[in-house]
Amino acid sequence: MELHGATALVTGTNRGIGHHFAIELLRRGAKVYATARRPELVNVPGAEVLRLDITDQGSVEAAAAIATDVDVLINNAAFTAGGNFMTGDLDAIRMTMDSNYYGTLAMIRAFAPILARNGGGAILNVLSAAAWTTVDGNTSYAAAKSAQWGLTNGVRLELAAQGTQVTALVPGLIATETMKDFAANAGIDFPDGLLEDPADLVRLALDGLEAGEIEIVDRIGADAKASLIGPPSTFDLEAVAASYGAGTRS
Repeated sequence: MELHGATALVTGTNRGIGHHFAIELLRRGAKVYATARRPELVNVPGAEVLRLDITDQGSVEAAAAIATDVDVLINNAAFTAGGNFMTGDLDAIRMTMDSNYYGTLAMIRAFAPILARNGGGAILNVLSAAAWTTVDGNTSYAAAKSAQWGLTNGVRLELAAQGTQVTALVPGLIATETMKDFAANAGIDFPDGLLEDPADLVRLALDGLEAGEIEIVDRIGADAKASLIGPPSTFDLEAVAASYGAGTRS
């Protein structure tokens, strides 16, 4: 998928990875629709900013009615704070599944006909290595990402006939404010270089998208997928940190 001259829509561009996707796509010569539930928080010079709540069908349809020239869809927006199944707030757990799974599905269903009319194009879904394991403290998020991985594989099969490339980005630990706050609250020190710089991850993802890859992983993502051949395991942040030469603070 050639990104220079493409038209991309990115969800969740008000911060984190989504912001970096919008910036890097513009740098590569794409037109960008930068979307967020609160568009006033989007700071992406050169992009066309749209209000978009992926869990609101009316909002999704409104964005699709405007962005009719899209040939690259990047599904990044997601609610992450569901917590554990047994102790988390049930509404938060529902929102985690609603945004990661149903919200992504709503976006794909709305934009697949647009991609078809524009030559097929590509879809990139931002997943997590948690899809291949689970995370104590946020088991509902891990389950939602696992469901999103299955969704990604399913729509890849269904959209192949219209020539739409469907790619999954499956990273491990990303140096976002959310991850840094989570680690700080857990008393975990990560070694230098373990947390993936969002800008570097985005470049890896877009290089893979242009190369036609259907699954893009970093080193932690690769280890998580390899673990699927054994018994189910927990993604233990403390253990991961220790394995790379760090640990918990005293």
